[in-house]
Amino acid sequence: MKYNLSEITDVIKDRRTIYPEFYSDRKVHREQVEKILNNAIWAPNHGSTQPWTFKVFMGEGRKKLSDFMSGWYTENFQGDDFKQMKFNKLKNRPLMSGAVIAVSHRRDPESRIPDLEEKEAVACAIQNMYLTCTAWGLGSFWSSPKLIYTPEMNEFLGLSANDQCLALFYIGYPKQDYEWPKGHRKPIEYFTEWVEE
Repeated sequence: MKYNLSEITDVIKDRRTIYPEFYSDRKVHREQVEKILNNAIWAPNHGSTQPWTFKVFMGEGRKKLSDFMSGWYTENFQGDDFKQMKFNKLKNRPLMSGAVIAVSHRRDPESRIPDLEEKEAVACAIQNMYLTCTAWGLGSFWSSPKLIYTPEMNEFLGLSANDQCLALFYIGYPKQDYEWPKGHRKPIEYFTEWVEE
């Protein structure tokens, strides 16, 4: 066997969404984020278009993201539509995190590959990020609030009209007393049909 399959399986099974509310103030270092991104870009992508782009918010940069998201929400949801809990999440979660990575789909200018396949490749890159965080003991959370699909988000991130943000990926060390969640899945028999003849 080329690699330790049981360790790889353990990392895959141990991957969990861990929200910023459970992060400690332990610093996430730039070198760690670089490793996470270097693993992300090894995701499969048809035609080797590498259709992803990343914008990393760390340190004071997290406040820029927080201000943008909470400001956007305040402008677009008023009166009975304004939900304080939603506003608080958009405002506070970047500040609770060691880093937030905006992961976007950058459209191939020649449109050689179907748009859906390009987005699937970006999703695979995000899974690589999740698994790298898990192996490091970092909490992570793939967030997709409605605002990431807006022209205002594209402008904030410096994306073209053809590009699209697909995730805000939050990263942080869990608090010391935090218990890593357990998970479960239905057996493959629920989802699998075998055709052997």
